[in-house]
Amino acid sequence: MWCLPGQGNRLGLLAAILESRGLKVTLIKLDPYINVDPGTMSPFQHGEVFVTDDGAETDLDLGHYERFITTRMKKANNFTTGQIYKSVLEKERRGDYLGKTVQVIPHVTNEIQDFIKRGAGVGTGNAVDVAIVEIGGTVGDIESLPFLEAVRQLSLKMGPNHSAFVHLTYLPWIAAAGELKTKPTQHTVQKLREIGIQPDALLCRADRSIPQDEREKISLFTNVQPWGVISMPDVDSIYKVPRLLHEQGLDGLICDKLRLNTPPANLKRWDDLVHEVEHPGTKSPSPWWAST
Repeated sequence: MWCLPGQGNRLGLLAAILESRGLKVTLIKLDPYINVDPGTMSPFQHGEVFVTDDGAETDLDLGHYERFITTRMKKANNFTTGQIYKSVLEKERRGDYLGKTVQVIPHVTNEIQDFIKRGAGVGTGNAVDVAIVEIGGTVGDIESLPFLEAVRQLSLKMGPNHSAFVHLTYLPWIAAAGELKTKPTQHTVQKLREIGIQPDALLCRADRSIPQDEREKISLFTNVQPWGVISMPDVDSIYKVPRLLHEQGLDGLICDKLRLNTPPANLKRWDDLVHEVEHPGTKSPSPWWAST
């Protein structure tokens, strides 16, 4: 499943809902910067580095992922433009391309696809049910274009029921006008559609709930079904988000698109955790950690 630029740690929350349905889930972060890894980058600019169990220095988002799912992150769960070009150039120097002109398409995009398959465990006998692939950056940035093209191609090769596109977008509240503005969302989806990607769902971030009429307007202008326009308002605890997404049917939409037959989501763990956060010192009816 492809999660287009701007997802952040909401991906881990989506993964948590899918995992609560009995699916084996992993997450892969694609970073568009040319650094080979974030290990030598300033934490003031990029944030802290997350070190995986196998010793890889990776994006901090992988640490957020581990907060919400049981799968442990590895080196294969994070790669950058720098790693892609490094691998392509090493192959060119060895003569792997047999003297062909090395280009972004197909050589760089094919390399990205190979890295994605490796992160999902394809061909290893340990493949997951769902691999959620986050593309960093912003739609329209030149740095992200090879990644977007690569997942467009891979989705085409895999077939319509083996991939889904989810895009996070922001709806600003204009206080002077007293309204949410949907134009940024309309234009970012338009940019995606220009390069051949039609989102199956939109996660609409705002400081308040998105009214139904605004969701219908977004649906009309983005060609996303109304039930695929998901409202993601600010909440006082991030652990409330799995329930928020589930109640709007996001996990059901993804499972339907991918033709996954699963039991209903069991979010008791997250409901109990929210209870513990909001009522410290009191005994939860059923502690969330009892089932882990």
